[in-house]
Parts: sequence; C-alpha cells; structure tokens
Amino acid sequence: MNKQQLAQKIWASANQMRSKIEANEYKDYILGFIFYKYLSDKEVKFLKENDYDNELLKTVSEEDAETVEWIQKNIGYFIAYKDLFSTWLTMGKDFDVSNVRDALSAFSRLISSSHKRVFEKVFDTLQTGLSKLGDSSGSQTKAISGLLTLIKDIPMDGKQDYDVLGFIYEYLISNFAANAGKKAGEFYTPHEVSLLMSEIVASHLKGKSEIKIYDPTSGSGSLLINIGQSVAKYMSDDNNIQYYAQELKENTYNLTRMNLVMRGIDPANIITRNGDTLEEDWPYFDENDPVNTYNPLYVDAVVSNPPYSQAWDPSNKEGDPRYARFGLAPKGKADYAFLLHDLFHIKPDGIMTIVLPHGVLFRGGEEGEIRKNLIENNHIDAIIGLPANIFFGTGIPTIIMVLRQKRENTDVLIIDASKGFIKEGKNNKLRASDIKRIADTFIKRENIPKFSRVVSREEIRSNDYNLNIPRYVDS
Repeated sequence: MNKQQLAQKIWASANQMRSKIEANEYKDYILGFIFYKYLSDKEVKFLKENDYDNELLKTVSEEDAETVEWIQKNIGYFIAYKDLFSTWLTMGKDFDVSNVRDALSAFSRLISSSHKRVFEKVFDTLQTGLSKLGDSSGSQTKAISGLLTLIKDIPMDGKQDYDVLGFIYEYLISNFAANAGKKAGEFYTPHEVSLLMSEIVASHLKGKSEIKIYDPTSGSGSLLINIGQSVAKYMSDDNNIQYYAQELKENTYNLTRMNLVMRGIDPANIITRNGDTLEEDWPYFDENDPVNTYNPLYVDAVVSNPPYSQAWDPSNKEGDPRYARFGLAPKGKADYAFLLHDLFHIKPDGIMTIVLPHGVLFRGGEEGEIRKNLIENNHIDAIIGLPANIFFGTGIPTIIMVLRQKRENTDVLIIDASKGFIKEGKNNKLRASDIKRIADTFIKRENIPKFSRVVSREEIRSNDYNLNIPRYVDS
C-alpha cells in the first residue's frame, strides 16, 4: 500500500468508528495513538541498534533502574516491554483498556528530566478521553483494539518513513479540518498556503547557518514544519534550526509537540509553550532560574495564521513594548495585536509572514492608525491577496502580509493572487504553478499587469493609507 492508500484506509475506518465522538475529538485519540506507536517503535529501534534481540527486549522493565536510566539518557523517555505498542498487538484477547491507562501513566512518570518540556502531559488528552470511547471497559477495549489495528501498518523506522507518517498525519488533520467545519481553521493552515509562506521565508533566510523560527499560534505545528523543511534545503545541517511554538488550547498544543517530534526534529530544538500569546508574551525567564534563562526571544522568522478578528482585551497594554510604538488593536478585532506581536519578535534582519482577513487593509479607527504607523516606519514589505474559500470553515477572503524590521526600499509590493486556484469540493486550492508564480513575483519584486505592482509610499499616502488591493492592482 502506498501512503495515500494507507491514509485513506485510516480515514475510512475513523469515519466508521466515530459514531459517538465528534470528528475534532476523535482526531486527538487517533493521533495520540499514532504518537505513542512512534515513540514505542523508536525505542525498539534504539535497543535493536544496541544488540537487543527479541528475547532480550522482553527483559526491559522499570525494575531495572540502570537500563531505565540508559534508555532515558539516549531517547529522553522510557517504555517497558509490557507497555510497548508492539506488545499490545501480541496480547490478543488479553489486551484491555487498563493496559493503555497503565502505560500512559508510566510514560509520564518516566520522562527524562531533560525532556520534560517536550513530553510532559503530551498524552493528557488521550488519557482523559479513553472513557469516551465506550460505556464499559469492554466497549472501550474493543474501540481501542480497532484503533491499534488501524495504525499498526504505519511504518515508522528510518528517516524516509517520517514522511509517510507526516503525510498520514497531515491527511488526517486536513480531513478532520474539512469535516469539523467552523472550528477547524483554528488548528490547520492548508498545506499550499504553508508552502507559499515557506518559499517566501526561505528565500529571505538563504545563506544563514543557524536559524530560529517561531509560530505564536501554532495549531497543529504544520506551518512551522513546512517552513523548517523549506529553509533546511539551503543549509548544510538541519539540526541548526530551532523551533519555537506557542498555543493556547492544551489539546492543540499537544498536537504541535507530537507533530514536531514525529518529524524527527531533535527535541533539544523544540521549545514550546502552552499560553495566551496576547496576554502573556514569550516568557523572559524560567521561574526556577530567572538570572541565567533571561531570553526576550528574537528570531529570524515568525510565521502565523492567528484566529481571525478575535476579541481581546487591550486595557492596560499601552506600555507593552509589542504595541507601544504602533498603537493598540480595537477590542473586537485582535488581528493587528497578533501582527505587532510577531513583528516585535523578529531580529533586525528577520522576516515575518502572517495570514489575516482582508479587512486589515482598509478598516479605519485604531486599525487605520496602526497601518499608517507601519507604513511610515517602513515595515510592510508585501501584501498577497489569496483566493476566497481557501481555509477550512471560513469563506472570507484572506491575505498574507509580509513584514520586515529593516528595509532599504520604502515601497510595498501588492500581488492579487485571488484568481489562480483549482476547485476541490467546497474549497479552493492553490496549485503548484500558482505558488511558484506568487513566490517568483515576490522574490523579483516584479510589476505584472493585472497581477502585481510595486507601489510607492507616496501613492499609499495619497490614498490615506488604504491598502485595499483593487486600488492598486486592477485584475
């Protein structure tokens, strides 16, 4: 079976099994088990590389403190033989939901202290949700056995198979997103939009030997991963990329961590935080060691697809260094609060790309004031108008805005890419040729009739800082 067929099979079975559970919740269980299988297989692979045969594997238990410590030191966690995913599969009729409960609580107890940040509470959603899989332990056991059978075919050994896993993961998440309706856009940026943002960021960061990237509303983490993969093409060592992620909702935050770990990224390069981006900025220090861990976090690139026009509380934020220079977004619409947060965290030579609703280009009031300040301080580099219906659960037209901390030129490149797409079901989708055309136009800063135009700051001033795309590009 190729990865497409395997993903379709998993999705079809998922549909059969989720009679009692919302698609969105079901996603957390199936992905939780995929992640557990990944960690389990990774430990087996490590042991086999260290001369463990099948018989010796059976001796791996928590009682053997020395082995526990050796495994923790090498992979960051420990799973006893009896709790391995592969062991569950061999248990047949003896397998029970209690095996899963015991294994998950043992896992959280046996995380290496150096890896707590990456693995702590990562299975909480799965653990608390097991009871929703059936009314009795018998029906829960049956549902879980079905899930295990479903995902046992996903190969997880060796670098190239991470792509299979990544593909299945993206396939499931995008299908759950497409089926979960309105809420789904919150945790998933369509792959094509991710790719476009990645191309823009990677072209700017070419030639750097070490890179930090940050997504303050990380969702499932796919946007960060795509940026990392695009940037890595230009680097000799992809271990020199550090990934910073912040996410408000706990179960979505767990998805971010699982996704980053399953792509084979070194856990030392994964720095994540479960928190409210607008309320509490990136922590400047670790409570346990404030002096040595002070870090205001400045990165080479910020990428984000924040929730559109969300309500927020701007009171007492005038002195917040993120907003002080430009103004406070109105309380009914946090779009510019997210944008200013992102801008604050990029280095002088850094770049940011953010997905926002069209309204940020022309709405007045406080937003008009912020937009004027951004233009006069020369931060807005480009605006790309996307096709409508490109995100799950919302038909509103969106844009990608590219901003930089320091620029030589004072103009703004405006691209109207709203007409280039292919229809797929209810949604529109960018094709590879559309992505290439937009990225090439951005990199070359070209004027193309009915598609793109480099607009001077004088012209934008004469339009009273209104950036609505049809004013500048007549498509």
